[in-house]
Amino acid sequence: MAQPARRGARYADVVAASDLVIAEIIFGRLVTHRRGDRRHNVVLQRLLFAIKPVEFPDGRDPRPWLCLPRVEVHIGPHVVVPDVAAWRLGRIAPLLDEKWIDLAPEWVCEVLSPETAVRDRGEKKIVYSKAGVRNLWLVDPALRTLEAFELKDGRWRLLESFRDDATVVAPPFISLSFPLNSIWTPDRPPAAQPLSGCRQCQGNAP
Repeated sequence: MAQPARRGARYADVVAASDLVIAEIIFGRLVTHRRGDRRHNVVLQRLLFAIKPVEFPDGRDPRPWLCLPRVEVHIGPHVVVPDVAAWRLGRIAPLLDEKWIDLAPEWVCEVLSPETAVRDRGEKKIVYSKAGVRNLWLVDPALRTLEAFELKDGRWRLLESFRDDATVVAPPFISLSFPLNSIWTPDRPPAAQPLSGCRQCQGNAP
């Protein structure tokens, strides 16, 4: 007996997904992942702070960018939610209450996690290349690396891989530089030290 055809994912499936996950449609499949652990979220917040200057014009790069975290982007049949995406304000109007954007970004950054790394390096890179995204950054908090890619003749070309405390200078933000270690979280919190004026703590110290 023939098996019934399996329907592709629909946008209603994205809407019906739990608020605790990020839902995407990639090559007809609904894929979900958690919204990130504390380290992932802190790295994302610090990265947004590091690239904030590109949203304001300067002498070398006068056209401001619109940088948005975790915004839903519809690219043909795909629905993706990049960790950060950016558009030139000359290409896209400031957003008010739109639920999603149907214009491919010019730059995308994905912060990798064990749950998303394979998909970010595989299917989503293909989606972004076919959509004509010009630049892609992949940030790996575990390895403390930032890889900067540029789309060339429909293929991703690795421009540079930054590590640890290197100074990041990479397209498309020609006027921006920041130390990579400014976005990392410490591996463990510093050990607590007893207050110098606390006699009780000093008396209990070994």
